[in-house]
Amino acid sequence: MLTVVGCDGSPLPEAAQVALESAALVVGEPALLERLPLAPDAGKVAATDVVEALRGVDVTEQDVVVVVDGDPGYFGIVRELLEQGHAPEAIPATPLVARAFAQAGLPWEDALVVSARGGHLRHAVNACRAHPKVAVLTGPGAGPAELARALFPVTPRSFVVCEDLGGPRERVVYVRPAEATTRPWNNPGVVLVLDNRHALGETGWFAGPRRAPAGWALPEDAFGDGPGMRPDVRAFVLAKLGPGIGDMVWDVESGDGSVGIECARFGAAVVAIDRDYAACRRIRENVRLHAAKVAMASGDVQSAAGHLPAPDAVFVGRGGPAAVRVCAQLRPSRLVALCTPADVRVILGILDEQGFTPGAVQLQATRLTPPEEPGDPVIVVWGERDAPAPVRRPSRTDRPIETIPAPPGEPVEPAEPRRATPADPDVPPRKA
Repeated sequence: MLTVVGCDGSPLPEAAQVALESAALVVGEPALLERLPLAPDAGKVAATDVVEALRGVDVTEQDVVVVVDGDPGYFGIVRELLEQGHAPEAIPATPLVARAFAQAGLPWEDALVVSARGGHLRHAVNACRAHPKVAVLTGPGAGPAELARALFPVTPRSFVVCEDLGGPRERVVYVRPAEATTRPWNNPGVVLVLDNRHALGETGWFAGPRRAPAGWALPEDAFGDGPGMRPDVRAFVLAKLGPGIGDMVWDVESGDGSVGIECARFGAAVVAIDRDYAACRRIRENVRLHAAKVAMASGDVQSAAGHLPAPDAVFVGRGGPAAVRVCAQLRPSRLVALCTPADVRVILGILDEQGFTPGAVQLQATRLTPPEEPGDPVIVVWGERDAPAPVRRPSRTDRPIETIPAPPGEPVEPAEPRRATPADPDVPPRKA
């Protein structure tokens, strides 16, 4: 039997003590094993990579206990063990994140929890840029110093760095990002990244950050006077950009910041870039109006690109092929641009040359209520890197469709006849 025991520095529950006393082998990080009462004849394997240490260990013929910090089912080892074919029993302790927020004296039901481990540092940083209360689970090469270097000085935040929570070397340090880049850290497990102005948050009824907006592609007059993007065009652009938590989106010369503001409402980190002074002023006004988290970079995208965080998705409103080429060379996952008929083939060629799967469409919509003259057609070109393969249309027999019973008194449509197979238990055998 394989049992995973979570530790948080408090006395172990009875079930965990029984599992450890009967274990033939105990595997865990050295610091955790030192603090546990183990049976005298139990084998002990101290390892930082517990899953790797279990390879080749037979858990069917002996009782094996894995010891981890906190809740093994929350960004923990349970998922990896299940993927390896194990069926562990988990005995959790208080999660690191809960203990960290308790140390900070803050509620955390509205916090965003992310992991910077496994190559996700950049996504974790983008989440910290966009959200006021983020708990970041750290790891080697993705700790307080790396977070701080990416955030400072553009994003004002404060850090609560939690080291060895529940252990003998427990330390909770409150620092600014500038200081976090220079201090030595002793294996921190979690860092709270807070915007102190909004760290308390609002009372809600669900856990996690605020929900995605109930409505999107806001009306044109939601972004002030002056020419702007039609909502129908913006809706298509947003669908192709696919903004979400952990993404960095560039809004390049949209003129009013509407695309970037809507992406920020979906939880993405956003930078708006424009070289026109009047457009920059209008973007700032719209950002304040919608209370959106959008950074502003004044200037040409070619000169600004080297000083900005790498984008996951880019929208190019003006600038033409030159701006598209600059952005495409940064290899975002998705790029969307408005263009003139004369530039369609050029931009499609640039996207194809840079490894995107390109597409283009001409959009035209006519408002019927109240009636209006048809608007001018707008051409949208987009490119996706590593675009997913087309989804196979599933067979009707692959998965049953749940049928909800009709309310009393409502007519019920007759069920579609089911084609019987010889192995169908509902089909009576044929008479000889």
